[in-house]
Amino acid sequence: MPFYGQGMPSETATHPRGTSPVRGLAASIVFIAMLVAALALWTAIPLGWIWIGSKVATSQFPAEGPYAIVAVGIVVTILLDAWLIGRLNALYVRITGTNRLTPMRPNWLKSMRDTSGGASSTTVVEAVMMGSVLLAGFVFIAWFFLLAGSPLPDQ
Repeated sequence: MPFYGQGMPSETATHPRGTSPVRGLAASIVFIAMLVAALALWTAIPLGWIWIGSKVATSQFPAEGPYAIVAVGIVVTILLDAWLIGRLNALYVRITGTNRLTPMRPNWLKSMRDTSGGASSTTVVEAVMMGSVLLAGFVFIAWFFLLAGSPLPDQ
């Protein structure tokens, strides 16, 4: 049973609607909201629940209660965030009429035989998830090398 594109008519997956500045702005806002929600999967949700767990703990060596709160909270919040990303994707499809991003290939790289590739283009959710993982990775690398400091003692 395929989950990909389930419940979406095949014509909406490949035939975009006419573009207007208002539709383009609305689609951009929805795309950015999807990117923020996807980035929260790797950053705000785990860090937020760890902070909540630290406030629930009564000592420096807590029992399993705060750990259970953090684990369950992260799982439930990630499921809600994934549902939100799916709803935003459905809104993007309603606005644009497609779930695909147009390939951005410069004209000088195109062959004379190139045709428009509809089936092999990236979907919006794929681009959002790839972008959020890359952005979270860059943030982690920047934190690790610039802000974390050395774990070695000064000698």
